[in-house]
Formats: sequence, C-alpha cells, structure tokens
Amino acid sequence: MIYVRSLIFNILAYSIILFGCIITCIVGFFVPKKWIWIWWNDCLLPLSRRLLKVICGLEIEIRGKEHIENRVAIYASKHQSAMETYYLTSYIKKATYIFKKELTHIPFFGWAIWFYGSVPVNRKGGTHAMKEMLLHAKNLLKIGCSIIIFPEGTRTKPGAKSVYKPGVAFLYQNTDVDIIPVALNSGLFWRKNSFLRYPGKIIFEFLEPMPKGLEKKEFLDELQRRIEEKCLQLNQETIQNFPKSVAFLEHSQN
Repeated sequence: MIYVRSLIFNILAYSIILFGCIITCIVGFFVPKKWIWIWWNDCLLPLSRRLLKVICGLEIEIRGKEHIENRVAIYASKHQSAMETYYLTSYIKKATYIFKKELTHIPFFGWAIWFYGSVPVNRKGGTHAMKEMLLHAKNLLKIGCSIIIFPEGTRTKPGAKSVYKPGVAFLYQNTDVDIIPVALNSGLFWRKNSFLRYPGKIIFEFLEPMPKGLEKKEFLDELQRRIEEKCLQLNQETIQNFPKSVAFLEHSQN
C-alpha cells in the first residue's frame, strides 16, 4: 500500500513541479520575481504538501516559527532528503536557495530555479566562486529576500554526519544578518534516493540565531553542534512516536 500511495503522490507531485517549471520559464522573462515566489510558495507548494498529507499520511510540523517571521536571515539547514528543497520556501515565504550550478543544466527545472532567483555556486570554483556567491547573496538580502543554504553541500542519511563546508562561514563573516540553524528528521520518512514516502511527521525546527563575532572554525563547530544535537533529539522523539522509523535510522548507520 505504501508503494501505491508513493507512486500516486510522486506522479502528481512531480507533475505539479514540471507544470510550475514550464510556466515559470515562460513568464520568467516578463514578471518580477515576487510574482514567481507567490506562484510557487502560495499556490503550487501548499498543494503538493496537501497531497503529501492526504495520500501518504506524511505531515509537516514547524517549530521555532518566531525565527522565520518578519526577518531577513540566512537559514543553515540540515539536508537529509529532497523534500526540504521543495517545501522550506513555502514556510519561509520570501526566501531562495544557494544551489550547485550543475542543476541549471537540467531542462525546465534548472531554468526555473534560476528565474526564481536562487544563487548558483560552482563548487570547484574556489575563491572566485565564493565571492560571486556573496555578491548574489548580498543583492538578495538587500531586497529583503532570505537565503537557505545546506552547509553539508549534499544530502546525508539520518544519524550520519559530514563535514560542514566553508560557504556558510563565508556568508556569516561577510554579511550582517542572523544565521538561523535548521534541524529536521525528514530522512526517516523521505529517504535519500528512495521512491517511497512513509507515513509519519516530518519536523522542521528553527533554532536560536548563531552568536556574532565567532572565528570561522569556532562558528562551523558551533553550528554543526547545534544542528546535529537537535537532529539527534528529533530522531529519538520520532522513534518513540513512530517505532517503525527506527529501522530506517539503523539502516542508515550500517
């Protein structure tokens, strides 16, 4: 039954994304970005979230809402599944992503995220790429657009740790907005490279802003500590409420 529900959801959800990308590519040359943000964040993504809950029995809970209201910030999020790249901007209404430049080569999808205003980064571009990223980020922050970045640079399985990349520290040292850590448990229900969507509750928890004035290594260590400790707590809570999810956590750690 999970397979059938997942199949139906994936067909509908990816059809919505494809439709949204095609329309975005058509109108992107003619309309301001705020219209594209409304199109995605207030129309398409809420519909997709509704389908996720109704078809798959998978709901989303937001904690720490005070950290996403009436502020421009940089959100440094744990990355366990594709779902946070789809749904985070439907909660942080005026926000966009920093993403790897290779994604712009994907027809329609890559072009649409460019029109959306996301910041492409050449991960092999060294210092020049970092400075280019910073310039794009500052321009977005000036117009009141928050930024979402995944410090690990790739998806990791629940319970697994990876090195946090220096890009988020570069933004921390060269902008004056708050850095908000984001913990989650999405990988327990929407697993990396998996077709299946398991019933349960995904939690996005927005944490207290990072303190100002830290050195680069001190900042990265503290950011990682805060995110990983909270993710561990969310995993433990999830296993208590949804005992079957422990199998996914154990599998990811093997």
